[in-house]
Amino acid sequence: MRAIRAVARGHRYLSEAVADTLADNLDKPAAARPHEALSQREFQIFCKLAAGQIPTQIAEELYLSVKTVSTYRARVLEKMRLANNADLTYYAIKNGLIE
Repeated sequence: MRAIRAVARGHRYLSEAVADTLADNLDKPAAARPHEALSQREFQIFCKLAAGQIPTQIAEELYLSVKTVSTYRARVLEKMRLANNADLTYYAIKNGLIE
């Protein structure tokens, strides 16, 4: 009934559970550490690229095809909103992920 009344008055309605979830997410800035959103394999590829390895080296080391490594690279760049490997390296150094 509260929801119907709130909407009828032109307001928005959030259930208590949704409001709690939103409030909890305010404490965790999503964009602060985008590398945490990567899968284990994406993070592994990210670190190797950031350290200066080329896709051919990574593919041989991880027993993957070069195309697979390139696909992971594209996903990492997209998820982290970066443009190129130099951005990956800068981010990794800035966040203490590589030396």
